Amino acid sequence: MSLKAVLFDMDGVIVDTEPLHRKAYFKTFNQLGIDVSEELYTSFTGASTKRVCDTLIERFVLSETYEEIAAIKRAHFKDYFYNDAEFDLISGVRELIQHYYENGITLILASSATMVTINMVFEKFGLEKYFSGKISGADLKESKPHPEIFIKAAEMAVQPLENCMVIEDSTNGILAAHRANIFCAAYKSFHTHNQDYDLANIVVSDYSELEVDKISKFF
Repeated sequence: MSLKAVLFDMDGVIVDTEPLHRKAYFKTFNQLGIDVSEELYTSFTGASTKRVCDTLIERFVLSETYEEIAAIKRAHFKDYFYNDAEFDLISGVRELIQHYYENGITLILASSATMVTINMVFEKFGLEKYFSGKISGADLKESKPHPEIFIKAAEMAVQPLENCMVIEDSTNGILAAHRANIFCAAYKSFHTHNQDYDLANIVVSDYSELEVDKISKFF
């Protein structure tokens, strides 16, 4: 038994797109002429764009359709994605990805984001060559905390589950890895709020702690 594959979550692990979504949403609210409170915005955490738009239409009696609001938000998000100077990879993650790649470890991306967003991130930051495969939870029947995405990622890596490790940052993702019976490293950053790490096998706040020689004792 040894570490042969690492299954990466994306948001909160490789990049943090939450601030971009936030800016894009508030710019959209502004354009629609509605005043969304911090409390209401917080209640949208983890919700799909459709659910957010439907809530806004109902709450503020808007004449715009879900598609129209989603298109406005998407345009703002894209603009921030390519032009926001603060948007970058999470500290230390590029070095970790390169480290695994150089050590012959198979890398698979297993994210709830849409494939469009995944491809945008990979293209912007030049990550394509390091990864053997990508899975979008948006294309699956079940979503995290269901283990389907990680079981499929391990199959894509062509490795038994005991030779895989998941890197996650959210309660749902950690639970999904646990249910898939895959070793899970939880990444905790100053962006992380109210997540439960109890089921993670190891919790780190610096990616250098996940280098091969430091975690080989677990495998």
